[in-house]
Amino acid sequence: MSAPDAPLKLTPLNAVHRKLGAKMVPFGGWDMPVQYSGILEEHKAVRGAAGMFDVSHMGEVEFRGPAALEAVQRLTSNDASRLQVGQVQYSALTTEAGTFVDDLTVYKFADDHYLVTVNASNIDKDFAWMRERTRGNVEVRNLSDETALIALQGPKAIEILQKLTPLDLSGIKYYWSARGKVLGYDAVASRTGYTGEDGFEVYLKPQQAPALWNALLEAGRPFGLLPCGLGARDTLRLEAKMALYGNDIDDKHTLLEADLAWILKLEKGEFIGKAPLAQQKAQGVKRKLVGFEMTGRGIARSHYKIVKNGQPIGEVTSGGPAPWLNKNIGLGYVAAEHSAIGTEFEVLIRDNPVAARVVQTPFYKRKR
Repeated sequence: MSAPDAPLKLTPLNAVHRKLGAKMVPFGGWDMPVQYSGILEEHKAVRGAAGMFDVSHMGEVEFRGPAALEAVQRLTSNDASRLQVGQVQYSALTTEAGTFVDDLTVYKFADDHYLVTVNASNIDKDFAWMRERTRGNVEVRNLSDETALIALQGPKAIEILQKLTPLDLSGIKYYWSARGKVLGYDAVASRTGYTGEDGFEVYLKPQQAPALWNALLEAGRPFGLLPCGLGARDTLRLEAKMALYGNDIDDKHTLLEADLAWILKLEKGEFIGKAPLAQQKAQGVKRKLVGFEMTGRGIARSHYKIVKNGQPIGEVTSGGPAPWLNKNIGLGYVAAEHSAIGTEFEVLIRDNPVAARVVQTPFYKRKR
């Protein structure tokens, strides 16, 4: 007899979502809102005004001690030694083969204190991976259950959040963070996000999250703020060509194949996966993640085959409508010789070849 499925985990905002009438779905072991008013409406609110997301399901792992930097450097692909206090860095946790254990953000809070934020479905795996491979005088702690995270995204985000904090939010640069009071609570306000828009992610204690969520909804109402679910989060990140673990990046594809060479710093010293990545960089990749738009009528979806002249050349990893751009777009791995911008191919949609073309990414770029 098979074991019963583990019960879904709940974020500190679960009851709030249900009270607001959100449509809930299982996601990475969590009970999460997929939409409130509708994906299209929520997507356009983020691009045009502001949207708010519960991302408390994400994981947080802390490194503290004299060897904290050394540990982070060995585990991740980017160069954490370049970080100043308060700065944030996009990076990857790499396997010995140079593929992805996960993608993550690295925060520097002090010379001996770093925090990494990882994907919800990978928390236990990532924590075990990092702890087993950490040496020296450093404590590695999983703070995921002690941390709530609310993302406020969109051009009006800074005005809305500023009403609830004495922090000078305009003084926090993109991919920097600051500690301070938000709604009177100790928090970290980070100018980061997963939508391609300006905005903030606020870290605070789980028991304080419902009050902040409700206060932000109230403060944001005059600006057109909407609560948003996973559906809009996915369409927004796809327009911004932000990779999704399990779709666009995984332990079968390297950083170079995933078009993420900019988070690979081979010159920084030894780290897990360095040698095969250096070799691949010297030899060139055989396949590459590209962005494409559908020029024929049809929507590309994950795992659809990509063909050229009837021959398979790759596979779609993410795809769907781009609500802000009014076109159908996608990401996929193709053989390197077919990766140049302007290359035309077909996506097999129910065995029907539909025309598509490689385009410049990100598909959407906000005006700074």
